[in-house]
Amino acid sequence: MTASPITDVIFDFCGVLLDWQTRACLNGHFPQETVNAICAPDDPHGFFRYEDRMDAGEDFADIYPDVVREQGEDIAAIFRYYVEHYGDALPRMLPGMEELLRDLKRHGYGVWGLTNWSHETIHIAFDKYPQLNDLLDGTVVSGVEKMHKPNADIYELALSRFGLEAGRCVFFDDTAKNVVGADEVGIHGVLFGNAMQARDSLAQLGVRL
Repeated sequence: MTASPITDVIFDFCGVLLDWQTRACLNGHFPQETVNAICAPDDPHGFFRYEDRMDAGEDFADIYPDVVREQGEDIAAIFRYYVEHYGDALPRMLPGMEELLRDLKRHGYGVWGLTNWSHETIHIAFDKYPQLNDLLDGTVVSGVEKMHKPNADIYELALSRFGLEAGRCVFFDDTAKNVVGADEVGIHGVLFGNAMQARDSLAQLGVRL
């Protein structure tokens, strides 16, 4: 580690550490046409807009009446099912990521989490994948802090809470705007593709595993 300016690596959760598949939660429980629409990038039912509100710190109970009013009872019932069965949308850790985190820790790097996630459902990730408790030295959760990537305040909070220096950190996220948000506070932001690409990116920054 002494040969590298990097001392700490920060990871997003969904799409980086965990495979997040809304479809895996809903398939077989609701009409396929409706599931396809919900899972499409241009989802007319606004699932991910409502989920973003939860990630920003709002309670499900406060959002649900808006879903009913804006989408109708049927779609609202699907959204409730999704939130209540959220673990089904997390079928696995992404290939190679547990090994990468273990390698980083074995070589003395700090390993941290920074995720946009609801305070009401974040426990599911740690309950389903208890190794995250061992692999991560700490995690900042947007819904707990009522801050939200890509805004600078949540990155700055993570740095201050964990006692990190921005220029000595790498942050992996699968969403480009969140990578830009990290860059803007001085963290080395990297757009995540897969575990092997992450290893290559770390090697380019001087991390030797």
